[in-house]
Amino acid sequence: MITCVDTNILLDVFLPDPEFGAKSKTGLSEAYSAGSIVINEIVYAELAPQFPSKELLDDTLRILGIRAIQIDLESAYDAGMKWKEHLMAGGKRNRVLADFLIGAHAKKVADRLMTRDRGFYKQYFSELRLCLI
Repeated sequence: MITCVDTNILLDVFLPDPEFGAKSKTGLSEAYSAGSIVINEIVYAELAPQFPSKELLDDTLRILGIRAIQIDLESAYDAGMKWKEHLMAGGKRNRVLADFLIGAHAKKVADRLMTRDRGFYKQYFSELRLCLI
């Protein structure tokens, strides 16, 4: 099973978050045991400020067995169309395109998405299996 992981889960562990850190760490461990863990370049970019160097970020991801897979154009198009749907329905621009890219990418390359963002992904990516922390 391939699990795509949202930024919030990894930040829970890396910072660590007092409320969600332990649950997110357990979720990642279970995902690793069930198969593989992937992220995309959006998640990678959102993690980057938490590390003093690219090398340390890359080493941390490697040690955790997390692979970065690039977003393809089909997923990017899907994300753009979902974002348009959001805006046309009166949604605010504070829901950034990055979240739509993460969802569209997970839908294409993974069996599920691990996240804490329940409502958003259920609303716009209902066909995506969620692993909620």
